Amino acid sequence: MELAASSGSAPRETATMSGDAEMAVFGEAAQYLRKTEKERIEAQNRPFDAKTSYFVIDQKEMYVKGVIQSREGGKVTVKKEDNTTVTVKDDEVFPMNPPKYDKIEDMAMMTHLNEPAVLYNLKERYAAWMIYTYSGLFCATVNPYKWLPVYNPEVVSGYRGKKRQEAPPHIFSISDNAYQFMLTDRENQSILITGESGAGKTVNTKRVIQYFATIAVVGDTKKKEQPAGKIQGTLEDQIIQANPLLEAFGNAKTVRNDNSSRFGKFIRIHFGTTGKLASADIETYLLEKSRVTFQLSAERSYHIFYQIMSNKKPELIDMLLITTNPYDFPFVSQGEITVPSIDDQEELMATDSAIDILGFNPDEKVGIYKMTGAVMHYGNMKFKQKQREEQAEPDGTEVADKVGYLMGLNSADLLKALCYPRVKVGNEFVTKGQTVQQVNNSVGALAKSVFEKMFLWMVIRINQQLDTKQPRQHFIGVLDIAGFEIFDYNSLEQLCINFTNEKLQQFFNHHMFVLEQEEYKKEGIDWEFIDFGMDLAACIELIEKPMGIFSILEEECMFPKATDTSFKNKLYDQHLGKTNNFQKPKPAKGKAEAHFSLVHYAGTVDYNISGWLDKNKDPLNETVIGLYQKSSVKLSLFPVFFICFCRSSGGKKGAKKKGSSFQTVSALFRENLNKLMTNLRSTHPHFVRCLIPNETKTPGAMDHHLVMHQLRCNGVLEGIRICRKGFPSRILYADFKQRYKVLNASAIPEGQFIDSKKAAEKLLGSIDIDHTQYKFGHTKVFFKAGLLGTLEEMRDDKLAQLITRTQAICRGYLMRVEFQKMMERRYCSFEF
Repeated sequence: MELAASSGSAPRETATMSGDAEMAVFGEAAQYLRKTEKERIEAQNRPFDAKTSYFVIDQKEMYVKGVIQSREGGKVTVKKEDNTTVTVKDDEVFPMNPPKYDKIEDMAMMTHLNEPAVLYNLKERYAAWMIYTYSGLFCATVNPYKWLPVYNPEVVSGYRGKKRQEAPPHIFSISDNAYQFMLTDRENQSILITGESGAGKTVNTKRVIQYFATIAVVGDTKKKEQPAGKIQGTLEDQIIQANPLLEAFGNAKTVRNDNSSRFGKFIRIHFGTTGKLASADIETYLLEKSRVTFQLSAERSYHIFYQIMSNKKPELIDMLLITTNPYDFPFVSQGEITVPSIDDQEELMATDSAIDILGFNPDEKVGIYKMTGAVMHYGNMKFKQKQREEQAEPDGTEVADKVGYLMGLNSADLLKALCYPRVKVGNEFVTKGQTVQQVNNSVGALAKSVFEKMFLWMVIRINQQLDTKQPRQHFIGVLDIAGFEIFDYNSLEQLCINFTNEKLQQFFNHHMFVLEQEEYKKEGIDWEFIDFGMDLAACIELIEKPMGIFSILEEECMFPKATDTSFKNKLYDQHLGKTNNFQKPKPAKGKAEAHFSLVHYAGTVDYNISGWLDKNKDPLNETVIGLYQKSSVKLSLFPVFFICFCRSSGGKKGAKKKGSSFQTVSALFRENLNKLMTNLRSTHPHFVRCLIPNETKTPGAMDHHLVMHQLRCNGVLEGIRICRKGFPSRILYADFKQRYKVLNASAIPEGQFIDSKKAAEKLLGSIDIDHTQYKFGHTKVFFKAGLLGTLEEMRDDKLAQLITRTQAICRGYLMRVEFQKMMERRYCSFEF
């Protein structure tokens, strides 16, 4: 696979590759996918001076276009677009690409690969509603915050069977290429969709599934009888129907997004030997269970709580013994309780319908609602301190009675287990006293675990329903997971998310490196290989290796007297001054308190470790778990449910050889992440990066600082950096000879046959350029970043020179003809 085609030939290829007539197959979507022929021709003919047209750093806009007035002593004077003049350092100006590269579809093809060029190309495409753009191996997509007709059925048909270079950038093109690779290479594929909350990951994931659901069942018109107890409808309907249920229990409002997935999911779509849909399954990662008991003021808990309280189904209010006022339940009312863009009543009906379509039986459906109601009631349980003792006791039993009813427990036993849990000491069980704070912590941990285990159980049940037992050949996995983010306050959850992205970026760098290595090897290029995956190794090892951050955190969790301070001191003793990626945070006014800083590939992040030990242990009251196992509510939900509890609490079902590792959030997270990376390494990956254009959700507007931050965080600029280290521009010998022969036609002997490779060698050898900046392969010539831009400028100058000379000759000839006529008229008049 090629990272980039020739920079110089890109516009010509784009113009000829697909005219307006070919774009007609996309219907009304054509104008949102590619520039018209007229626009391309106008761009090519626009006047441009490559020697003075530059981007300059600007405090407000980050970068603006300008014209260089003068250069002197490392300083450059630039006249900006608003006619103001600034003088900046030489490294604060960046060359601009010629207008023919405006709105280019693959940014790796640009003459000048720099930050402002990438930013402005995305901005100008976004302003024209072209939301998809390639950047080498990446497909970057910008959230339009409005409906665009780019997912219509005719668009699906338009991308069917097309190679990447044969059609405009689109998520359907990525999907179809993955599908074609799977069929031809007989290899599993994966599509990694990452980005910040609100960037459009889940929407693009749905579009990928929509595409496969459409193309992989074409011609399969025979209706098949559904087995009893299985989901009714086609497999594609079943896959898509899983979304409303998972979103109700796993999506929430965040600061940036009204409907943010607070868990990662890897959806495997399995295909049979003929390429038809066979079955699907879903793996989930990192459900943010802390949201069940705590939300920031501008956020909301999981949608399901507010859907139930919307009173669209009054029978649920009665069955769950709740009210319709979220403020009656502290666990779900610490932030906002309504979201303008979401109709909770309508969403409840969609969730309820999805439960039925997905094949849950009536008992299971009731069990799901009852568990959800019980989680809400847990937050209302109150305890008080006994007089003259530190021991906690119940402050009323009414709420415990409701929880007991919903979970099929004896409420007296539940309260006793919370206040006086039995713990094993040696070979005997003893009763342990609990303070009010310890009981409250225990209640919160149980509520979070009930919700988490119910969510995981629902995923297991959905997978059972999606398993058609049809023969499977290969799969395409779609990963939808939170991207790298830096907030004012970053806690343990954020470290987990950022570490995941560090691993994914390493995976991308390594993959890109392998592709480049294969290309250079195939072409016989002499190249000293660099493993770009190693660039991230130091930070990854700091987090996950023995005596790394997670290792020290897990070790501290084993000591009863360990505190946040002792944890911090161990981190500093082990890493401060010894590892460049671990730093002491710099305090600043108005900045949230931080305890250490990590230098990630995307930037330096300050982390606050308050409460990490409790979060990581998330201690469950094993006496209460024992009660759950004796519940009178006999649902198929409970056996799996309890196995999950036993595993997470280090019970009989857990692996004893791992000791307390099963009890920690970080150990479970690492196990899940390693499993995910193993899955991804067994596939051929495709990369999609989703971007938020602005914080106000304004269609068409782009905040330069916000977008540039994301480009750094999600690896787009990292990919371009890797491009620049190798030979990102490459062009076939025949194409090179045809395009650049004009630079020195005499170097290629006229009238005798000479192959294109020899011609290219003679031509480049005769031109005054840096001859270390290109290499000759077997079929093409490879260029370092920027050299093709120099050749293009030389070609433009030569063409201008030739055209000027041609025009001079033509004008001279015409004037001589005209002069001859004038002389003839003069002689004629004299004779007369």
